[in-house]
Amino acid sequence: MPTYIAFHKPYEVLSQFTDPAGRVTLKDYINLPGVYAAGRLDYRSEGLLILSDDGRFIQRLADPRFEHSKVYLAQIEGIPTEEEVTRLQESILLPGLQTRLVQAQISPDPGFPPRSKPVRPYHATTWLRLVLKEGKKHEARRLTAAIGYPTLRLVRTEIGPVCLGDLQPGHWRRLTKKEISAILD
Repeated sequence: MPTYIAFHKPYEVLSQFTDPAGRVTLKDYINLPGVYAAGRLDYRSEGLLILSDDGRFIQRLADPRFEHSKVYLAQIEGIPTEEEVTRLQESILLPGLQTRLVQAQISPDPGFPPRSKPVRPYHATTWLRLVLKEGKKHEARRLTAAIGYPTLRLVRTEIGPVCLGDLQPGHWRRLTKKEISAILD
């Protein structure tokens, strides 16, 4: 029987099972043989990571042709105007990285648990909800920077039909049959 799990990757954990430099990896949290991450989150990002030992499932989830949206909550430095958020949605495409526009909106503070290294409150911050169709390397961070607001904290909350929900950092759960079917069908 294949294994399908949702994991809440904490801050400064590699999205792989080994690291020659000795950093914290998935093996410090997940002891299931043969599972691999369907996609990645960079070292400084947090949130939903889906793992499986089913190659077809991983391919369908990771391949942009299947259009599984990825939703991120980005805590940015500063307070953007509605015009800047609209510009992000309507006219910002990152050359060589992005082929589709992002959906963006200002979001209330999601109340995530504090991370191991807190965001330093030098300035006012805003949370943005970003919906990406591609999820390329550092895309969300580059998008907020393109409108002049660096990302201080980035948490992926959804991949296609799978939501992070109340899963706490460092914990995982098995996907439901409904979630698995929605990805494979």
